[in-house]
Amino acid sequence: MNPIDELEAEAIYILREVQAQFKRPVILFSGGKDSIVLTHLAVQAFYPQKMPFPLLHIDTGHNFPETLAFRDELVRSRHFELIIGSVQESIDQGKATEETGPEASRNSLQTITLRDTICKLGLDACIGGGRRDEEKARAKERVFSHRDVSGQWRPDRQRPELWHHYNGLALKGEHFRIFPLSNWTELDIWSYIQRENIQLPSLYFAHEREIIRRNGSILSVGPYLKPRNGEQTERLTIRFRTCGDMPITGAIESNAQTTEEVMEELKLMRTSERGSRADDQRSETAMEDRKREGYF
Repeated sequence: MNPIDELEAEAIYILREVQAQFKRPVILFSGGKDSIVLTHLAVQAFYPQKMPFPLLHIDTGHNFPETLAFRDELVRSRHFELIIGSVQESIDQGKATEETGPEASRNSLQTITLRDTICKLGLDACIGGGRRDEEKARAKERVFSHRDVSGQWRPDRQRPELWHHYNGLALKGEHFRIFPLSNWTELDIWSYIQRENIQLPSLYFAHEREIIRRNGSILSVGPYLKPRNGEQTERLTIRFRTCGDMPITGAIESNAQTTEEVMEELKLMRTSERGSRADDQRSETAMEDRKREGYF
């Protein structure tokens, strides 16, 4: 087998282990390329039967319209079950407090909504698209990542994973985050997208957009992000390497309009795909702090 075949086989094995070990698993679906690939793999793992995992989307209310349109069409065309956890509802219910100030974001509020949804639905496994090459906090993550009754990650509660043996035993109220794409790289993801002809939101390919430059990031101007005093907007041909909330997701200048062109561009990249994410730049331990709280 070539490397992509091996990664595919490993991910399918992990997804089947999840189905065998857990009673109420879901796929954490953001509408980004990794969660789309993960969903495709889950379909492959159980074909010709129906994919057994519902999709769970934690909706911040600040998503790109292109992402939501893609999500809804995918669910409609493939007859997937979709569960939506609303950050706005968490705010309205007084469970989460909207940030204020020039750097305000709803990104961290996702943790509250996610934990509430897990508790409400009695979920015992949440399958995510995290990869070890994305960020240092993810680099040390297990494939089966144990979470306590508060949804928090604790290093002393993680289990050894030897020879692809995964331990999913949990006490009542505990759950696991599962990462079948742990050993994939960004280029592996795009190679698989090319091979399997997987469709993605248009955000991932070069297009012209109104942007501002802020703190080293290229950000899309829209209803959730307005220029500050002294900031100038411009039209620029860009694409996105990740697909998060509009106010925090940085773009890159690019002319790559096909999967092949994106792959050639990636081979020359020397920065992480999350390097332009405004939320990750708040502190050196931003992702690690949110991981401990139950963010991913």
